Formats: sequence, C-alpha cells, structure tokens
Amino acid sequence: MLKLIPTLVLLFCLSSGLAGQVPAGYYDSASGLTGKALQQALHDIIDGHTQLEYSALWQAFSTTDVKADGVTVWDIYSDKPGGTPAYTYTIFTKQCGTYQKEGDCYNREHSFPKSWFNDLPPMYTDLFHLYPTDGWVNNKRGNLPYGETASATWTSTNGSMVGPGSVQGYQGNVFEPIDEYKGDLARTYFYIATRYYGEDSQWPGSDMTTGAQPKPWAVPMLLAWHLADAVSTKEINRNNEVYKYQGNRNPFIDDPKFAEKIWGTLNPVEEIAESRISVTLWPNPAKEWLNVSISGYSCSGSVAYVYDTGGCLVRTAIIDDGVTIISTAGLPAGVYFLRLTCEGTPATEAFIVKER
Repeated sequence: MLKLIPTLVLLFCLSSGLAGQVPAGYYDSASGLTGKALQQALHDIIDGHTQLEYSALWQAFSTTDVKADGVTVWDIYSDKPGGTPAYTYTIFTKQCGTYQKEGDCYNREHSFPKSWFNDLPPMYTDLFHLYPTDGWVNNKRGNLPYGETASATWTSTNGSMVGPGSVQGYQGNVFEPIDEYKGDLARTYFYIATRYYGEDSQWPGSDMTTGAQPKPWAVPMLLAWHLADAVSTKEINRNNEVYKYQGNRNPFIDDPKFAEKIWGTLNPVEEIAESRISVTLWPNPAKEWLNVSISGYSCSGSVAYVYDTGGCLVRTAIIDDGVTIISTAGLPAGVYFLRLTCEGTPATEAFIVKER
C-alpha cells in the first residue's frame, strides 16, 4: 500500500558567506575540511575559552540576551515573536529565587543540562549554551531532551511543550521549544559537540547525547531545525557579545554550512560501513510526485533530502520500508539531487529530473 508522506519545504538556503564580526583568518585552518577532520579543526579553534564565574552570568546576560529596548530580557521560553508574551522580565530584576508559576522570575538555563556533564567546568558557565529563561518553564523542562511531541502533556504560555517524543528513534518525554528558536538550540548543540569534541569521555551523557555528541535519532532532527530556522540577527549579535566575554565563537552561527559538512549532506567522506541499500525512483522524470522504494536494508524512519543544483534544500521526507511518495509539485523544471540517509550505512544518492 502506498503511503503518502508529508514533505516540508525548507525556506533556508545555506549561506556561502560568514555572518557577524568574524576576525580575519579565524576559520582558515578549517578550510576545505569535512566530517570529523572539520569538527576537530573547529574544536582546536574554539577551545580554551575564557571561563566565567557563575555569578558573572547575570551581568553577561545584560548584553548577550537583552532586547533592542536595552532593558527587556530575551527569554526564548516565553518570547512570542510577532506577538505579545504573557510576561516579560527587566534585566537584573526578578532573578530566581523561588517560583510557583510562569512569570515569577528568570534563571540561568543550561540548555545542555549540567547533569549531562557532571556539573563540571568549563561547561558549567559556557555562555553559548546558557540562556536566561523563566524559572517555572525551566523547571518543567528539567533534564528532558529537546525533541518534538504530537501529544503535549503541558504547554507554556508561548507554546513550548512537554510530552512523549514523536521523532523516529525516541519516544521518551521531551521538551519542544517553539519553531522560532529551534535553529538557535540546534546550533547550540552543534557548538557543544564541537567545543568539547574529544573532551567528553567522562560525561554521563543522556538519552539525547553520547558525551557531547548528539545520538543518531537526534542528528536528523537538529539538522532539520538548523535548516528550517535560519540564523537570526539575535544569534549573530549574541555570538559577537559572547566572543567579547569568552574569546571564542559559535562556528555554526558564523557559517551554517559547517553543520552540513560535519553531520549532513555536504560531507562526502564515508566514515561508516558499505551500504546495502538499493533505491528505485519512478517516474523519473517526475511531474507532481516521485515514488521512492528501497531494498536490501531496513531504513524505516530515515530521511530523504532533495536539493536543487544550487545546493538549497527544497524537500525532505521520512522514508518508509515500502514505497514513499515525495511531492515535486511546485518545483521548477530541472535537475535535482536526492540523498537518502540510513543509520549504520553511507548515504545513497541519485538524480531526479523534474518536468514541467
């Protein structure tokens, strides 16, 4: 039986330039690298940062996480982009403290929970994963992995949710941030995975991470968040401010392609076993849809990516072990590139021709 899988049009085309105030030559040693070699090179560039005292974070937030008015705390757990949040905080006031409900106070949220690295320095005060957030929502999140849920058991005033995971590979409880900040948090996790690459052997890890590295179920989700929610002016400004305090930067804000070059479709280096996947596409050339059938390996729940010739992601689909339909409706006529990921095997690639 054919199974129609909804596809997601991603409006973010990876930028080829660097954003923000990047020092000249900062990433030169990473030029031309992909995969683990790139991750190691970026690690070597951004490690050894200046470590802050925990008490100094309040002052740091006054420049890293303050809105354009210069007084309002930028809380990603309560903010409503384009709308009016239920409450706001003024910098330096209502710092937690105790709380009984949303809006009581804000605290210092370890977006990568501190128990996942044994509460140790320098991770404990690394500003790149510390955000000012409402204490009550922070408590509801606790140590839950970030994820997506289709049946929330609790929802915050801005739409952040707690509930059982709906991402293939993890069904435990998760915390789902609103769409506008999913890319921010994905790039935060890519930073952690890279800043502490090779330094995380003693970390307890979590359901989402092995040491500092995202687990296989989390990688496609984080990449999708990264692609769907482009780097914002907020992130660029925050990256520049944190650099003033710590002397290092988040590479994945400066150059979004780094994430794809390490974990995604721009990494041509196959670092895992030979594939046994055979992919059949029809009709090809395609008009309104494309059937995808795989054989020789169980890849249910894997992700297929479709790129145009400019390298921009235009479709994604979750692959079924039977036949999956990918919509090509609305795409201009031309040649496209399909890349199918399947855990434990190299990616399988094919060309698609789209007719008028």
